[in-house]
Amino acid sequence: MRILIVTTGSRGDVAPFTGLGRRLVAAGHRVAVLAHPTFAPLIESCGLEYRPLPGDPKELILRRARATSPEETRALMRAFVDGLADGVADAVTGGVDLLLTAFAPAPLCVTAGEALGVPVLGTYLTPAFATAEFPLPGPAGTGDLGPAGNLAAGQERLRSAERLFSGAVSRLRERLGLPDTASPGTTSPGTGSPGPEPLGRSRPVVHGYSPLLLPRPADWPAAVEVAGFWWPARPLDWQPPAELVDFLQAGPAPVFIGFGSMAPDEGERLGELVTAAVRRAGVRAVVQAGWAGLAAAGDGVLAVGDLPHDWLFPRTAAVVHHAGAGTTGAALRAGVPAVPVPVMVDQPFWAARLQRLGVAPEPVPFAELTAERLAAAITAALDEPVRRRAAAVAGLMAAEDGAGAVLAHIDRIGTAPAR
Repeated sequence: MRILIVTTGSRGDVAPFTGLGRRLVAAGHRVAVLAHPTFAPLIESCGLEYRPLPGDPKELILRRARATSPEETRALMRAFVDGLADGVADAVTGGVDLLLTAFAPAPLCVTAGEALGVPVLGTYLTPAFATAEFPLPGPAGTGDLGPAGNLAAGQERLRSAERLFSGAVSRLRERLGLPDTASPGTTSPGTGSPGPEPLGRSRPVVHGYSPLLLPRPADWPAAVEVAGFWWPARPLDWQPPAELVDFLQAGPAPVFIGFGSMAPDEGERLGELVTAAVRRAGVRAVVQAGWAGLAAAGDGVLAVGDLPHDWLFPRTAAVVHHAGAGTTGAALRAGVPAVPVPVMVDQPFWAARLQRLGVAPEPVPFAELTAERLAAAITAALDEPVRRRAAAVAGLMAAEDGAGAVLAHIDRIGTAPAR
C-alpha cells in the first residue's frame, strides 16, 4: 500500500513516526512522511520518503511568545493551520492508499480521506478522547477534577481543537471538491463544521504510548486502543561521535540534559543554569543543544547536537527532559530515571504520569527552574528505589509492540472489500 503519515509539531511529534514508517516499509509498504521542512533530513536519513508540510514550528513558538494579544495569537494559529491544510491537499493529490494521522492534523486527513475515498487510521501520540478518568493534556493542567469535571474539561479541549481547524477544514473541502455542508449525521460535534464522522467512533485510533504509563480508560470508544510506543528509527549511517564515546568511557555514567524543541533562543541563560546545577549535584553531564541552543560547559560536561536517544539514554544515569511524549518514551525504554521539566501543552501531563509511575521525582516546571531545584531533582532521581523502578518498567515495556498493532490494523484495511 502507498501509505502517507501526516504529523505536525516539534521533533518529538515526528521522530516516533520514523520508527513506525521503517516498520511498515519492512512489511512491504511504500511509506512517505508529511512533516515540516526542518525535519526532512531526519526523515530521509531514516530511509523514508519525505513530503513537505508548510510551516516552521520553531518560528511559531517564538512568535506566539512575542504575541501581545489573544487576537494576534489566534491569527498566528489560523495561518499555521491553513498552511497545514494546503500541505495535506498537495500531498494527497499525488496518490495514496492509506492515511495515518497524528491527532492535530486528523480533521484535515479525515477530510482528504473523504475526498479521495481512502481509509484514515488515527496514530496518536497523546490521549485524545475525553474520559472521566483524567483531564486531557492541555491548559486545564494535570489535577484530577473528578469524573464529571474530567469529562467536561476533555470535551471542551476537543471542541477548542475543532474550532481551531474548522475554517481550514471548510476551505480544504472546497479545494477537494466536497460539498460545503456535510450529509446528515456527519457534522463534526461541537462546531457544526462540515466533515465525516471523526476518528475513534467506528474507525480505529491507535495511541502510541505504553499502557503502563497511561492505561486505556474504560469509557473510551471501542475503536480506540493504547498499544505501546513506536520508537524513533536510528539514521541508517549513524555512528556515535568519537568525542562522545571517549567521554562516556572516561568516568561514571553521566546525566543527560536536554529540552528538545522547547525554549528557543534561551541557550545562554539555560547553559549557565545547567552548569551550576551539574556542579551542585556532583554529576557528569551530556548536554544537548536542542532548539534552545543550550551550551553548558565545565569539567565533566560534554555539549552535543542531535543524537539517537535509543543509543545514548541507556548509557546515562538519568535523563533530564521536557517531558514531551517522544522523549518520555525514550527514557522509559532505556530503563533510567527521568527528571521532568515540563514547559507546555501535554508536557505537564506526562511529567505527572512519570512521577506517579515511580520513575521520576516531582516535576520541576520550566518556569520555576533554578540551578538549586534542578540539582535537587537530579539527586532525587538517582536514588536507588527510583533506579530500580525505572529498570523494572523498561523490562515490562519490552514486551509491548505498538508498531505491530498499527500493522495489524493496516492488514485488516488492506484485506477489506473496496468501498
